[in-house]
Amino acid sequence: MSIKETFFVNGENLLKKIKEIIAEGNVTKISISDKSGKELMSFPVTIGVVGVVFAPIFAAIGALAALLTECKITVEKQRDDTPPPADKQEGTVIEVK
Repeated sequence: MSIKETFFVNGENLLKKIKEIIAEGNVTKISISDKSGKELMSFPVTIGVVGVVFAPIFAAIGALAALLTECKITVEKQRDDTPPPADKQEGTVIEVK
């Protein structure tokens, strides 16, 4: 199951925010829209892909940032439905002997 998050940023902070989002992980897709909601760019984020593969995308984002004053970033993340380990669940008391 995926969840969506939306961020509003100004053009000068666009590239920085995109890099932060990718670094967080769990991201499957990023879409960039102008302030009226028109989608300008959308790209999938593959786990484990870094550096050289993102260079052309970052260049395109930089060009977009120069043209935009405000934009909206929509991030699709994969929700982790795995329950925490039994020893980490809320209310559990662990005795150490």
